[in-house]
Order: sequence, then structure tokens, then C-alpha cells
Amino acid sequence: MKSPNVKEQAAKLSVYSNTALVIGKLSIGLAIGSVGVISEGIHSSLDLLAAIIAFFAVRQASHPADKKHKYGHGKIENISGTIEGILILIAAIWIAVEAIQKFFNPHAVEFIGWGVAIMAVSSIVNFFISRHLQKVGEETDSIALKADAMHLKTDVYTSLGVMLGLFGMYLTGWQWLDPVAAIGVAMLIMYAAWELITESFAPLLDASLSEEDEQEIITRIENHQEHFIDFHDLRTRKAGSERHIDFHLTVCKYHTIDHAHYLADKIEDDIQILFKESSILIHHEPCDDVCDSCQKS
Repeated sequence: MKSPNVKEQAAKLSVYSNTALVIGKLSIGLAIGSVGVISEGIHSSLDLLAAIIAFFAVRQASHPADKKHKYGHGKIENISGTIEGILILIAAIWIAVEAIQKFFNPHAVEFIGWGVAIMAVSSIVNFFISRHLQKVGEETDSIALKADAMHLKTDVYTSLGVMLGLFGMYLTGWQWLDPVAAIGVAMLIMYAAWELITESFAPLLDASLSEEDEQEIITRIENHQEHFIDFHDLRTRKAGSERHIDFHLTVCKYHTIDHAHYLADKIEDDIQILFKESSILIHHEPCDDVCDSCQKS
């Protein structure tokens, strides 16, 4: 499992790259008068804010459970992702409004080559940074890093869209291509924001893990079914990268506490091979008087 420091380093790298891109995009966008490039600068500004939030979120979420937070601090990453999604959604709406106004009141964009160049640089930088963040996010199951990676991946496509719009303006002289590209940027950002909000907010309501994850857990439990009578009342939820799992396990009433404890340890170890960061609680129950199968276990 990756150390918390690896998550922090990845988040810090995103902060540095976004800072440079914000300065470049806004400077060039304002200089050449391109609403498409300016919209991308604003998009990157929100990405920078998101990267800063993600950095502090992964740092705080990595702190162990304490007296006041006995379930740990994992949900800080979910709060971070939700805030990022809302901010990005607001920015997308603002970009769309500005682009629509520019569409009906177009003006010439000068030095198009500079706009194309900064969009190309942005696409290349964000492509590699997003791949790195996605890799670390998946290895550490960090919603904050995966959210940041999704922002930057969206930035790659939107930057390419603005670049094509500017290039089209250069070839055709059609000034409306710039605001149309900005509107396309806004639509993509809204879609990404909605996906992010949905993924980040669900764990705050203690939503169950996916059906696929729960089926994997059931399979791991059933691998030991010859040693227990049945299991029931399975509950799952997620906080940041940590999964919380609890269920009731019916065992033979003639077995010792040591046997039941050993069985629980084996099941927990099996589940934690699947989900390294997981907290598992097993409630043991004795079989009833009419049970005729416990003698076989």
C-alpha cells in the first residue's frame, strides 16, 4: 500500500502544474482577447483550487483515528470532492454565460498562434499529470486524487477543443468558433462536475458499496462456509479510501471462543486481501437448539 506521503506528493505536483497553467492561460487569453482561452484559464483556476483542496484533504485524511474521530478522517476526502464538484459546476455555468454573450457580440481575436500554443502545452502537461494522479489515486483508493485526475483529464479535452476552435478561426475567419468552443468546454465541465459530485457525496450518506464490491465480500466470506452455519445482516459503507464492513456470523454453539475468534481473523484477512484499507466488524451468534448442522462444522 502506498504511503500517505506519496498521495501528498502527487497532490502537490498538481498544485504546481495548475499554478503555471493558470498564469499562462489567463495572461495569453487576456492579451489576445480569446474567450475560449480565458474560459480555459478560469477552468484551470478552479482546477488549482481543487488541487489545493485535494492536497489538504489527503494530508488530513491520512491522520489515524483519534479520541474525537474514532472512525478516522477518511470522509474529509469525500467532502473535498463534493466541494470541488460544486465549484467546478459554478465555473462552468459562468463560462457558458460569458461565451453566449460573446457569441452574439463577437470581436476579433489577435495573435491566434499564442492561444494555440498555450492550449497545446496545457493538453500535454495535463495528460501526463492526470495519468500520474489517476495511478496514485487508484493504488491508494483516494477519491480526492481521482477527482483531481478527472479534472485534469477534462482539461485535456477542453484545451484541445479550444485549440481546434482557434485554429478554425485562423483558417476561416469565423469569429463565432471561439465562443462555440467555450460553450463546448462548459458542457464538458458540467458533466465532469456532476459525476464528481455524485461519486463524492454518496459516501457522506453512508451509501452501501457497489453490488460488485459486496459480491466480492460475500464470496470471501463463503470461502470459509464449512466453518460456520450462516451469515446475515451484511452492511457496508465507505469513508475516503477506507471501507467499513460488518455482518453477523452464526457459529456452532459447541465451539470455543478461541475457535470463533480464529475464524473471524481468517475471514477478515481474506477480505483485506481484496480491500487493503478496510475496517471489519463480525458479530458472532450461537446456533439454536434445533440446529443439526453445527456438528459438521
